[in-house]
Amino acid sequence: MQTAAAVLRSTDRPYSLEELTLDPPGPGEIAIRIVGVGLCHTDLLPRAAQSGIPLPLVPGHEGSGVVEVVGSHVQGLAVGDHVVLSFDSCHACANCLQGRPAYCDTFFPRNMSGRTVDGSTNARDCEGLPVSTRWFGQSSFATRSVVDARNAVKVDSALPLELLGPLGCGFQTGAGAVLNSLGVEVGADIVVFGAGAVGLAAVMAARVAGASTIVAVDLNRDRLDLARDLGATHVIDGTADDIARQIRRIVRGGVDYALDTTGAPRVIATAIDSLRASGVCGLIGAPAGDVRISATALSTGRTVKGIVEGDAVPRLFIPRLISLWQDGLFPFDRLIEKFAFTDIDAAERAAIDGKVIKPVLVL
Repeated sequence: MQTAAAVLRSTDRPYSLEELTLDPPGPGEIAIRIVGVGLCHTDLLPRAAQSGIPLPLVPGHEGSGVVEVVGSHVQGLAVGDHVVLSFDSCHACANCLQGRPAYCDTFFPRNMSGRTVDGSTNARDCEGLPVSTRWFGQSSFATRSVVDARNAVKVDSALPLELLGPLGCGFQTGAGAVLNSLGVEVGADIVVFGAGAVGLAAVMAARVAGASTIVAVDLNRDRLDLARDLGATHVIDGTADDIARQIRRIVRGGVDYALDTTGAPRVIATAIDSLRASGVCGLIGAPAGDVRISATALSTGRTVKGIVEGDAVPRLFIPRLISLWQDGLFPFDRLIEKFAFTDIDAAERAAIDGKVIKPVLVL
């Protein structure tokens, strides 16, 4: 089976568009013709020299497409079905069995290595050399991908399939952080730091949850204006040096919930400082350095909580997000800009520069 793929062979060079040979689907696997794939900031991690992620690698983990081949022992999916792909998990460890697949015992080797748990790969380049094609279980920067059928979520074929891939990670993470991880209640107050794809998904979800005060903080004025359109009741310029004080003026005593999507240690400290007593701060993504918390920051019952993939069960949560979108309550399509697959380097630059909130490669 052949696939045209965007292969990352060096941390500091453009993608190489190559023809790869894929092994056919094994038991429990399916082959997908990719229709669209979002570009997430996590896809930039393999470019970090210190990441230790082996190259060559095909990144991409927000794919959507059509089932082309079904391996043995697959139930519930057939050739021609439209699916959204999400992260990989074992479905057997304690956390998976408790409905917390994002905290799977083998999450990192399954999703962040580009290989299977046993270190193997199912792809070869034109010289017969191995290429890693299991990034988040899918490596969807390609025309075809072979994935575990359990990580594919069937969707209605009438939906705009090329737009749905980001629901499998970025939008799922932001919305899930609010609706699942933090459990924001009607009438609650929340501040979201960072108005990128994840942060704006969180803002939209906060409106869905019925939060009374939704504050968005970002450096980009245009993104703050968009945050207002999507449900933020207040916005704050991230360059200000009194952000926590501003938040406390908006909500006396501080907010019930704070969500950091930046990973910046100083921003995280501000997020914690903006909480009321017994408030909860959610952290999405790994901090970009050590986070220093004052000795008294948590003494009033505040909680700091790490969040992965919005604590979502994709087969349940992705259909929920689609339903909210159909009802006009979660307009994630407003964050998307389409790029041709061959323009992947331009899409990556646009994401890095912040010119585009969510690039989606259309194949």
